Amino acid sequence: MRAVGEPTWRALADPRYPFLSFAWLDALEATGCVGAERGWLPLHLTLEEGGQVLAAAPAYVKGNSEGEFVFDYAWASHAEGRLGIDYYPKLVVAVPFTPATGPRLLIAPGVDAARVARAFAEGLPALAERIGASSAHVLFPTAAEADRLEAAGMAHRAGLQFHWENAGYTCFDDFLAGFTAKRRHQLRRERREVAQEGLVFESLLGSALDAARIDAAYELYLTTVDKFVWGRRYLNREFFHEICSTMGDQVLLVFAREPGKSAPLAGAFNLLGSDTLYGRYWGAHQERRFLHFEVCYYRGIDECIARGLVRFEPGAGGEHKAARGFAPTVTHSCHSVLDPRLDRAVRDFVQRERAAVVEHVARERDLSRRCR
Repeated sequence: MRAVGEPTWRALADPRYPFLSFAWLDALEATGCVGAERGWLPLHLTLEEGGQVLAAAPAYVKGNSEGEFVFDYAWASHAEGRLGIDYYPKLVVAVPFTPATGPRLLIAPGVDAARVARAFAEGLPALAERIGASSAHVLFPTAAEADRLEAAGMAHRAGLQFHWENAGYTCFDDFLAGFTAKRRHQLRRERREVAQEGLVFESLLGSALDAARIDAAYELYLTTVDKFVWGRRYLNREFFHEICSTMGDQVLLVFAREPGKSAPLAGAFNLLGSDTLYGRYWGAHQERRFLHFEVCYYRGIDECIARGLVRFEPGAGGEHKAARGFAPTVTHSCHSVLDPRLDRAVRDFVQRERAAVVEHVARERDLSRRCR
């Protein structure tokens, strides 16, 4: 990131998306969360014309598929097991460990976005070939950006997440009014049971945290990643301190603690965009009934309503989010594979998968409107 330069990046990055900021991407590198030994070798890209930087993209040479949240393990297995070709390394345009939608091609004002997409769609596979990579992938672009990359020749894949959308709610009860009586009772019961625990809840910006509380947020993060066999310690303690220092007003921590105790029992690490709340990490030192929903979802919805945010993206996965007011939402990725045999297989797969995902989302959203 520092080779690109902060002024150059700032001139291109959309301030609505905190994960695309120079501070976030630079912190990942400066604290050692990304690097060759972690399977994320930075290779950030710029597009220049006449000495002017028209666009840039956060890019990495990947030696594995970890921390991407667009799963291509079957593609790697087919390439190496059936076709006898190496799938790694590959070139990825993405924000590490972050399944949040946002522009992946950062374009200077007034520059033709379709022209930039065509240049990247041609340049990415050419660069992949030059560095010995099998393929190039753009993960979690916006829908419009994915459409432009598809029109320029890349394969367009669809994924599924659950997002909360603010319909101009004035309070949580206003939000609940759109549910059936049964669902409304369920959500109120969950919040009531947590309230009866007598826990103290705090929503704090990263800039308001002292070193002990930042350490507490990191320790909560570890409780989740260390609990599952697929968990990975992608982030380290230094990263939490760095990001609270450089992006403190965009970091939002929700803590739950026992009365009279300073150390949190549970917590959620979120990032604030200009119109969207991004939920990233949750952890708890003790399991309490419905506490996860309260800290990760309901408190986040409260914050969105209070701050006038239009969207809440709580992260990947989780069918259980639908029952709590999060709507199924299509996410996107685009892919260019060099080997023609693997490319044909990938394009056939993503075409059929995308049709199924889009149909599923449309059906579930219609059902939610009628039965919520």
